[in-house]
Amino acid sequence: MLPSEAAHNAAMTEWVTKRTFVLLAVVLVALSIASLVGLLLTRRENVAIESAVVRRFTGRLRIWWMMCAILVCGFLLHRIGTIVLFGLVSFWALREFITMTPTRRGDHRALFWVFFIFTPLQYVLLILNHMSPSWITGGRTIDFYGLYSIMIPVYGSLFIPARIALGGDFKRFLERSAKIQSGLLICVYSLSFAPALLDLSLQHADGRPWNGSNVTLLFFFLLIAQLSGVLQRAWTRLIGNHPVARDINAGRTWEGVVGSVLSTGMIGAALFWATPFAVWEAGVMGMVVACMSFAGTMTMSAIKRDRGVNDTGTLVQGHAGLLDQIDDICFAAPVFYHLTRFFFSG
Repeated sequence: MLPSEAAHNAAMTEWVTKRTFVLLAVVLVALSIASLVGLLLTRRENVAIESAVVRRFTGRLRIWWMMCAILVCGFLLHRIGTIVLFGLVSFWALREFITMTPTRRGDHRALFWVFFIFTPLQYVLLILNHMSPSWITGGRTIDFYGLYSIMIPVYGSLFIPARIALGGDFKRFLERSAKIQSGLLICVYSLSFAPALLDLSLQHADGRPWNGSNVTLLFFFLLIAQLSGVLQRAWTRLIGNHPVARDINAGRTWEGVVGSVLSTGMIGAALFWATPFAVWEAGVMGMVVACMSFAGTMTMSAIKRDRGVNDTGTLVQGHAGLLDQIDDICFAAPVFYHLTRFFFSG
């Protein structure tokens, strides 16, 4: 066995550590306190507008509880189970995206390839990374990063317009191709870099090996990405007066963005113990995630306004679609992954 393979296998044997459970406990305690606050507010609501705000707050809490439970179930199924879980999320998010942006009959064969070839293949390559059978690699240890990092933006982007052209329908060709390419890039390619964190051989910036679990880092990223959106709305309600783009999303203000970036950075710094980052490095990573989460929210808001819809779907009754819940993760995942890979991976 090669030294790199042995080191990787040794790292993967310690799937979770005490830090993972501590971080999970912090999340569960925070959700429990928020649920208790929501219950108290529900009993005290009197004004109609307060009732609507409270219902939205409690609805989002249900989403977070469900997301936390699903994520824990994925972790219990180990690495392959977690990757498969994200693959299913990508499939459903892509379905919502395509449903939101109707296509023509000539696109159906291209969509078949997008849903049933490119989407599963992206996650199969993640699974095969460091775990590929010898008949594929010839007994060598192969890092599939070089393939799954370019498959969709290169091969997929070239294949989709060519396959649509073979359908013989030229009407609005560029628009139709761009819609499908964008959906595949956002919902599948970008999101796949979240579980790709599990395969990094992590170390501190000074080269010292990190004795933590990659699951903890993935949990840290998802937590920070979700908190950034919550903090944007909170700061907007408190001091927000200057919308970033009123016609796209009037609920996002410059004050909310700055407040979210700074407060997310402080929370990230406080949780540095769950990562291979130093305190200031965790703070910077938290701010980067907050910026990218904001970019994801604004991008999806622009798409929804263009299509004349309020939500991307109705996966959870009374709440927005799945893509509305993960748009911040989709945009932040590839940036967080590559920064971590470049500065903190051996």
